[in-house]
Formats: sequence, C-alpha cells, structure tokens
Amino acid sequence: MKKILVTGGCGYIGGHTIVDLIQNGFDVISIDDLSKGSLKMLKGIEKIVGRPVKNYKVDLCNLDDTEAVFLENPDLVGVIHFAAFKSVPESVNEPLKYFKNNLNSLINILQCAEDFDVDNFVFSSSCSVYGNATQLPVSEDAALAEPESPYARTKVMGEAICRDFTTLHKDFNTILLRYFNPVGAHPSGLIGEFQDVAESVVPVITQTAIGKRKEMKVFGTDYNTRDGSCVRDYVHVSDIANAHTRALQYIIEDRNKSNCEVFNLGTGNGVTVLELVAAFERVTGQKLNYSLTDRRPGDVVEVFANNDRACKILGWETKHDLDAMMATAWQWEKAYTAEKAAAAVPTPAPSPSAN
Repeated sequence: MKKILVTGGCGYIGGHTIVDLIQNGFDVISIDDLSKGSLKMLKGIEKIVGRPVKNYKVDLCNLDDTEAVFLENPDLVGVIHFAAFKSVPESVNEPLKYFKNNLNSLINILQCAEDFDVDNFVFSSSCSVYGNATQLPVSEDAALAEPESPYARTKVMGEAICRDFTTLHKDFNTILLRYFNPVGAHPSGLIGEFQDVAESVVPVITQTAIGKRKEMKVFGTDYNTRDGSCVRDYVHVSDIANAHTRALQYIIEDRNKSNCEVFNLGTGNGVTVLELVAAFERVTGQKLNYSLTDRRPGDVVEVFANNDRACKILGWETKHDLDAMMATAWQWEKAYTAEKAAAAVPTPAPSPSAN
C-alpha cells in the first residue's frame, strides 16, 4: 500500500479524508499538534476502517520535528496538507497568528517534501481566494480578488507558494483544491466536526438546536441575494474527502497535464443561510431559535462553484444532497453530545462489602 501523510489528520476534513484514503487502498499517517484537532477523530476512524492510524503530535512550524516524521517514514509517496487555522473572525482579530501558522507550516512541509523526495502534494485551499466573485458560478480561471479576511489571504499566498515551488521543481506534482463549504458528517455517525464552540454555520445550527446555544445569529439581512442573507455552496464533507483521494490518485498515476493544477470542489448550487436553516428544520423536525443581525466583517456576499473540471478530469461527483448534509450533521451532533454527557457522569463508588 502506498503511504500518505495527512497533515491536520485529527481535524474535520482531514479525518474524513483519512477514512476515504484507507477505503481506497492507501496506508496513512497523520501529523496534528491537536491545537484544533482531537484524538477522538482517530478513535472514530479506527472503528470505521478497522485499523489504527498513527498520529505525530508535531507543530509543523517546527522544522526539526517535522523532518523527524519524514525520517521515520522514508516510504512516503504523497502529502495532503490540511493543517491550518481556519476561523475567518479569528483571523480578522489576530492576523499575525494566521500568517505565522498557516504560511510557516506550509513552507516547512514543502521543504521536507523536497528534502525527502516526496513528489506528490495536495494543498487544501478555499473558495475564499475568489473574494466577491464578479461572475457566478465561479470557475478556476476566474481572477483572484482582494481577500476579504487574513484567513483568505493565507490561502491566496499559500497557493502562490505552491505554484512557485512547483515551477522550480519540475518533477514535483501539486494539486490545489479550492473547496467551498464542507458540512455534514460521516454517515456512520462515528466522526464529525469536534467543535465544542462552533465556528462554522452548520455546527452553530446543530448546537443551537440541541440547546448548547441560546440562539443562532444570521449575519447580514441586506445583501443583494434572494432573501438578504449570504449565499454559499455547501458540500458534504465525505464528498470533499473523496476528491482529495482522487486528486492524489490523479498525480500518482501521472495523469496530470501539468505539474500544478487547480480544481473547485462544490456542488454548483448556491444556498442562502436562511435556506440552510429552513432545510435543517424540514429534515430534522427541529424548530431553530435564530435572530437576524448586522453583517460580519470578512464575509463574502455570494459564491458558488463551477465544478465541471473536477467532475470531468478527476471523475468526482457529489453524492450527498443538502438534506443528507443536514441529516448527517444532526445525527453527529446528537451522538457527540450524548457521548460528552455520558463521559461527564461520575462513576459511582463501589458499595462496601457486607461483613
């Protein structure tokens, strides 16, 4: 089996991608410093695939520690790089934190790929590189706009770093995957987004529905959209995961036309935040407590994908519709909340023996 390194493997998309890789015949190791990820992800993965996955608790900003992982795994054939901070609001408030972490970690992992002759690289990018796109659906050939947040800027800069590195190293193959809004959870209910304080819209919805939050806030009601709220292209996390496997297979098998290619990962359908709420209520039967409030800094108005390139070249398809996204997200929220509640119950002390 070909061995792949997944950075950020204890995170949401990284964990689902490990499952998909293993189910498609790859051996996988993970690097995750657990600042955002959770070892519970690996336990869930093991239940799904029937084997453990080794994680190295390493900060990728530390080059020596990162090199040690490559030294211990000389048979690596590819890297999928997820590890990055991803909160738009946090990046607005702490831009240097995002530049230091997201860019230094990428530079170090590329340095190790060069030094240890690992020539297949998939970079986790984002539709945020398009900013407020002037044409929709947005294609990979669209000009990159001024980023709306420091997080988005790290993705634009990250892509540029990958391109420049790949231009220099003609035998190095890079795929840039610009995905839109990953949501949902694995259909098994064993893994999902391990967030006690939700940052993304769907976990905010599910946490509100289950009572962890009093209400959900819908940021912005006066955008030039169908109902005034932002429009996004929501895509199931398992579909996103499969695209990473296909991208890796594509370059390992030398089917790529150039050594740096880019693909959009989205359904091609734009959904407003209010439509997302309505879908959740319809699928789950849960009435959501939400309020409408002002716009939030860093948010793009509307973006959804032209996914023709990924579908035609990678043979990728989105298998989960919006209802499945909401249903699996809710299934995961209930399972995760129940597990947390059970863990919080103290074990009763044993009764004293009768004499």
